[in-house]
Amino acid sequence: MSKVNKQELEEKIINTLKTCYDPEIPVDIFELGLIYEIRIDDEANVKILMTLTSPACPVAGSLPGEVEQKIKNIDGIKSAAIELVWNPPWDKDMMSEVAKVELGFM
Repeated sequence: MSKVNKQELEEKIINTLKTCYDPEIPVDIFELGLIYEIRIDDEANVKILMTLTSPACPVAGSLPGEVEQKIKNIDGIKSAAIELVWNPPWDKDMMSEVAKVELGFM
């Protein structure tokens, strides 16, 4: 059995996360800073800690499931689980510079 290349998988995961959007904001969830942690174990099981811009976010019910499905579809991933967390609360300072420029915060 070959060793899991976690760096390569993480790059694929990040590229996939950049295809997921909060429908109210024209920036992907990775650049928005909604992804707190990506964990990959030695069997290529992935766990992602993420948040939303607010608990009242209209996609709170659907976005985590969409993200999980897209991650599961990545070649080489055995399983994926999304854990929605609210601590620390998201704020605009968590966005990348790309996102801040895109949204006019800079």
